Amino acid sequence: MSRIELTHVTKRWGGFYAVDDLDLVIEDNAFVTLLGPSGCGKTTTLRMIAGLETPTTGRITIDDVVVFDSEAGINVPANKRRVGFLFQNYALWPNMTVYQNIAFGLSNIKEPGLSVTDDGEIIRNPDAGGAARKLTKDEIKKIVARVSAIVKIQPFMDRYPGELSGGQQQRVAIARTLAPGPRVLFMDEPLSNLDAKLRLEMRSELQRLHLSTGSTFVYVTHDQMEAMTLATKICLISNGVLQQYDDPLTVYNKPNNTFVADFVGNPAINFMNARGQQEGDGSFRLNLLEGYEAVFEPSASVKTDEWYAAADADIAAFEAKERPAEKTNKDVPFKYPVSVVNDAELSTAEPDRNDWVVGVRPEFVTVCDNGPIEGEVFSAMPTGMETTLRIKVGNFLLTSVVFGGITYRLGEKIRLDFTGNGATLFSRVNGRLISTGSLKVK
Repeated sequence: MSRIELTHVTKRWGGFYAVDDLDLVIEDNAFVTLLGPSGCGKTTTLRMIAGLETPTTGRITIDDVVVFDSEAGINVPANKRRVGFLFQNYALWPNMTVYQNIAFGLSNIKEPGLSVTDDGEIIRNPDAGGAARKLTKDEIKKIVARVSAIVKIQPFMDRYPGELSGGQQQRVAIARTLAPGPRVLFMDEPLSNLDAKLRLEMRSELQRLHLSTGSTFVYVTHDQMEAMTLATKICLISNGVLQQYDDPLTVYNKPNNTFVADFVGNPAINFMNARGQQEGDGSFRLNLLEGYEAVFEPSASVKTDEWYAAADADIAAFEAKERPAEKTNKDVPFKYPVSVVNDAELSTAEPDRNDWVVGVRPEFVTVCDNGPIEGEVFSAMPTGMETTLRIKVGNFLLTSVVFGGITYRLGEKIRLDFTGNGATLFSRVNGRLISTGSLKVK
């Protein structure tokens, strides 16, 4: 069992809050990615869980055992937390063979109640008593054989790191990390040194490894594609504050705010400023894209007055939190991008509660002969399987993904529609999600 819980964890240097009051539960056997832009606090969060960084305040437990508590004065060192590390640099000994690299750490283990099964799995039973002992050479051989089979590097055991490819070195580093039997495996951008094709292969390897080991994986990345393809849950952080903690499809289809919607997804989501109001039937009558009238039908019942009251209370509660030092890295509103041909034509007026932001993913911007929106092909980027279009609608640019080998000419006139239930409606006042739903243009 490897359940991890963080309660009100904060890390600050003076008034700079790298991690600000983080509550997080990572369930046993989860594959959680800590995602966010550079400097958001994701690596600091990983280092605090692992014991490499001391939180300023808060509480951390692993398997219901307290490893850090600022009030109780508990701080278990990293080497006592039974966790494994895998970083961007593999840190393999160049003068040691693959076997020796994996076995090196095992030769330094000395614990009471230590045993190894015939399959090479380490069993720890400190309550059994007896003197602390080291692993024997035969036990180390069994362990190395087991982990090398998991990552499929048996043919390379007598080679040196310099004789291996990048992917093979990565597998050796993984085997070395798995050998001592860590309860949790921490990975900090381990694939960033690999080329694009090998990164794709290693993502598949990591998925298989997670399934075969049954361990809890905590993975740091700024690459939303890695997070989407690997994780069972994504923890998205910005400026030290948790923005959303959900499974990948929920983060993609139901983002909590405009920052999440913009950060996750490639090509990026289309944002459109809209103005209008909610009707008695719950729908929203909107004006967008320089004169087009549209109706947004929310997927669930929502009353904007009640929604704003709850949102305002939540924002006020966060801002009213007592802090030992004033936060210098202020939580400023996210400036969501609206793609336009001429920036000067965008309105700079202060938004009110009749101003909205509509988000539509590129796959829901459909090119069709009878579409209600008239556009012009601004750019076309075919890849064979699909073509990514940038379409000029008035002063605005919309992105559409068209599947299949269809050729488009720059300047070609086309018609568009927003299909499916892939639209999201956000408040322009605070950037928060109001509802998902469908968007019909008249």
